[in-house]
Amino acid sequence: MTTTEAVVVTRSALATAGRTVVKVGSSSLTYRGRLDPARIESLVDALAARRAAGQQVVLVSSGAIAAGIGPLGLKSRPRDLATQQAAASVGQLLLAERYAAAFARHGLTVGQVLLTADDLHRRGHYRNAVRTFERLLALGVIPIVNENDTVATHEIRFGDNDRLAALVAHLVQADALVLLSDIDGLYSSDPRKPGAELVSDISSVEDLALVRVGGVGSNIGTGGMATKIDAAGIATGAGIPVLLTDAASISAGLGGIGGTFFAPLGRRTASRLFWLRHATTPRGRLVLDPGAVTAVIVKRTSLLPAGITAVTGDFSSGDPVELADEGGVVVARGLVAFDSDDMPALLGKRTRDLPQELRREAVHRDDLIVW
Repeated sequence: MTTTEAVVVTRSALATAGRTVVKVGSSSLTYRGRLDPARIESLVDALAARRAAGQQVVLVSSGAIAAGIGPLGLKSRPRDLATQQAAASVGQLLLAERYAAAFARHGLTVGQVLLTADDLHRRGHYRNAVRTFERLLALGVIPIVNENDTVATHEIRFGDNDRLAALVAHLVQADALVLLSDIDGLYSSDPRKPGAELVSDISSVEDLALVRVGGVGSNIGTGGMATKIDAAGIATGAGIPVLLTDAASISAGLGGIGGTFFAPLGRRTASRLFWLRHATTPRGRLVLDPGAVTAVIVKRTSLLPAGITAVTGDFSSGDPVELADEGGVVVARGLVAFDSDDMPALLGKRTRDLPQELRREAVHRDDLIVW
């Protein structure tokens, strides 16, 4: 752990952050399975105060399915995917209307941004999202982000937008990320049992590793805390401080008070490399011989066709692929420079033995992330 003085200084960055991403989950917006207007108003009041102080806010909000339960006459959250998607379709509009009306009381305009995993996996879509957010913020609009539950299944099945919030925090170059839960922070053991203590600060990779190994993510019984720890790891690894607190403490949390603070564990990452590491899905795999593994990992050089022994998957030039050793251990990820159909004829061949039009790196070092 860092010293108290260092933690206070770092925590103070939350209060002065020029741009903050705030994520709120369904459990923090609902009461007995229905949207709770009072909770929404309380959240909006705190964010509006932040805007009044001249600071920008991006809100990542769950709750679309919960908002659709009542209008569809459902007694509880649906279990089957098709009805969940239907509830999200109806509820997303109602949720946006609630937010728009609540922020309008403060003279603020909101804009809805619905994202799917594909919007972040495709580099062109990713850049378009960056431009959209920047323009909205420049116009004084508060972007309200959610996964497009009507067509995307990941958030519905796994129940959280925490990872999305971490990706958005980097995408908009946020100065801080605040994750709101129904628990006021990370605890040393199940917070419902005697002896549990709030973990005030996570300030090193070792601290974060101990949290994972200790299984603290299971404290609330739903796996929700685990996704928040994962999201904090993504954000802090990219140089973004994170605070985990409960929605009722949002005002204090925005000031860096209370909750569990995750100090930045790395430097601010270049957008392209962050995208490659966290927002891509590999379309195939290149198997490397021992010499190529050393060249990529130790020497940090480009991968040449001569060092590739096998190829799997169906991909096109520019797609992300895994780089693995001959034992199957993935050592890196990169953007491949050839189509999968062209790769078999190149395996193991030196560059000078290839046709002129194919004399290039299989994966350039500038398009490569080492694990």
